[in-house]
Amino acid sequence: MRLAPGSRVSQVTGHAGRPIQAHPSDHIEAMTAALLSVQDLSVAFRQGGRETRAVDRVSFEIRPGETVALVGESGSGKSVTALSVLRLLDGAAAPPDGRILFKGRDLLSLREPEMRAVRGADITMVFQEPMTSLNPLHRIADQIGEVLRLHRKVPDREVRARILDLLNLVGIRNAESRLNAYPHELSGGQRQRVMIAMALACEPDLLIADEPTTALDVTVQAQILALLADLKARLGMAMLFITHDLGVVRRVADRVCVMWQGRIVEAGPVAEVFADPRHDYTKRLLAAEPKGRGNPVSGSAETLVEAGPIRVWFPIKHGLLRRTVGHVKAVDGVRVRVRAGETVGVVGESGSGKTTLGLALLRLTASDGPIVYLGRRLDGLSQGAMRPLRREMQVVFQDPYGSLSPRMSVAEIVEEGLLVQRTARSAAERRRVVARALEDVGLDPAAMDRYPHEFSGGQRQRIAIARAMALDPRFVVLDEPTSALDMSVQAQIVALLRELQRRRGLGYLFISHDLKVVRALANRVMVMQNGQVVEEGEAETIFSQPKTAYTRALFAAAFDLAAAPAGAVRE
Repeated sequence: MRLAPGSRVSQVTGHAGRPIQAHPSDHIEAMTAALLSVQDLSVAFRQGGRETRAVDRVSFEIRPGETVALVGESGSGKSVTALSVLRLLDGAAAPPDGRILFKGRDLLSLREPEMRAVRGADITMVFQEPMTSLNPLHRIADQIGEVLRLHRKVPDREVRARILDLLNLVGIRNAESRLNAYPHELSGGQRQRVMIAMALACEPDLLIADEPTTALDVTVQAQILALLADLKARLGMAMLFITHDLGVVRRVADRVCVMWQGRIVEAGPVAEVFADPRHDYTKRLLAAEPKGRGNPVSGSAETLVEAGPIRVWFPIKHGLLRRTVGHVKAVDGVRVRVRAGETVGVVGESGSGKTTLGLALLRLTASDGPIVYLGRRLDGLSQGAMRPLRREMQVVFQDPYGSLSPRMSVAEIVEEGLLVQRTARSAAERRRVVARALEDVGLDPAAMDRYPHEFSGGQRQRIAIARAMALDPRFVVLDEPTSALDMSVQAQIVALLRELQRRRGLGYLFISHDLKVVRALANRVMVMQNGQVVEEGEAETIFSQPKTAYTRALFAAAFDLAAAPAGAVRE
């Protein structure tokens, strides 16, 4: 059975137990109308003599000017499917089976020189993390210019003008002053706009966007989504949008394909799929947002940390003698108080000072102003005097894969703090503590001798939490611990953090730009902008009655994914 594009399908099983999916090939009219037609695509990876099928007989199509979203959790096969279209899979992948027709040509049958002509000219791709996609050693103008020279054969005398046109098209403010900038000199939103400019340089017919907004603040995310929608309408291009964020799908896509374990289990118009999901997995995805509210806090709860006004200013040096000509006021006069069993959420855009504030409270960055932990002043203490207190003041970072050493087993990672603090004398005792910590975060202690790369993103974050909890802390700074995770995994981590807090009476400083997660966990909220707190109070009050325009703009972007804040169209 084959279904025409626009039809509604949930995966069902035929007599042979094989999945029946949406497929365009039985409708000649649809075939001729399709810009891209993926037919029975299968991709397997070989490792150690074993073969794992990452994509299993996937079929879908994209018409000119249409946006199709591929949705699913990590490991569902979304990105592998997208990379297969451009034949960018690494050497561990076996040659894909099936057909990928673009304008009637089977891309899987093209020779590499022919495929290179398609990449960058007819089909382009924007990746999730622009900082790793852009070359850190080359200026922005050089990187965009390379695309123009290679694919469009633009003469050198015309390249600069064309680059400026592209930067203006994607909303880079003062574009001419950015031509000689390096990637690290731009904000996350600006870097993503540069990536989009490179992708549009050759006026492609199809743009593949692989999680292009996952690492961005909610307001910047809204701006990028609005930009993509506007560019698609103006340029008439089609888009394949890969994401795990269903709110983004509602905003940008015409049709959606839900992927699970390498297969498309449900497909159809976005409004229909979201209003009446048929497959159990789709229903779970739609219900996976973090729920609930923060644990109640006793009025007599002990104050763990009280600080402020705190100031963290970074000097700006200029000239041959490197004189200080000004300061970046990362944190400027902020006060904070965290009680036992309480979660204080700190929200704001990148550069607002959230992470710097957390590091200052832990004395991991220099600051001015009083910091008091359980009645003891910490500011002014030497690093040696701080060391015993670090057992009680822990941190969990945003990217567990980056913060966990790939050369150490889970047991070695979790016990490292025990060795530094000398809290467990024998190896056997340390393994018992590690096992208990892993059990507390919902992991099997039998896996402690495995390595981080053998775990999923959610499991790695549980390991990072176990490392902090092994020392039995009182106060924990959680720096964006869920932003890189799938929705369902986010909900699990939030529930885990709430349960650990309830059992141990932990105080959390929860730093995040994901306001849905903050709402599910925080008792009080501080909203930061440009190093200062612009609004703070009880979480329910802040979320239901925000007072400042900045807070309202943050909430509009997070909960409505409405248009970007007024006046914030360009960066």
